[in-house]
Amino acid sequence: QVQLVESGGGLVQAGGSLRLSCAASGRTFSSYAMAWFRQAPGKERKFVAAISYSGRTTYYADSVKGRFTISRDNAKNTVYLQMSSLKLEDTAVYSCAIRRSRYSNPTQVPNEYDYWGQGTQVTVSS
Repeated sequence: QVQLVESGGGLVQAGGSLRLSCAASGRTFSSYAMAWFRQAPGKERKFVAAISYSGRTTYYADSVKGRFTISRDNAKNTVYLQMSSLKLEDTAVYSCAIRRSRYSNPTQVPNEYDYWGQGTQVTVSS
């Protein structure tokens, strides 16, 4: 059974930083692309960032490019999201997801990921 467990969320002032972690189990982590999505209250889930199974390729939503960094440690079965220069509009529940197929490229399409974490709340205050 695949499990994804996020941590690291919290309350931070605008301009501050947070690092989210997502620990994976139940699948050969190093063979699968990973992604972060977020969902604000009353809004649809949106893509944030994705990383290839090797970690060599990353993709970002335009809204976070230059402020967020996705990375992974395959030895620890963990993917990270370093968030800097946080804005009020970054407030959301952040969830990690694992790609459905092995060795597939990362994608922004939610349906291409078959397991999701429970999410961690990030609240940015003024």
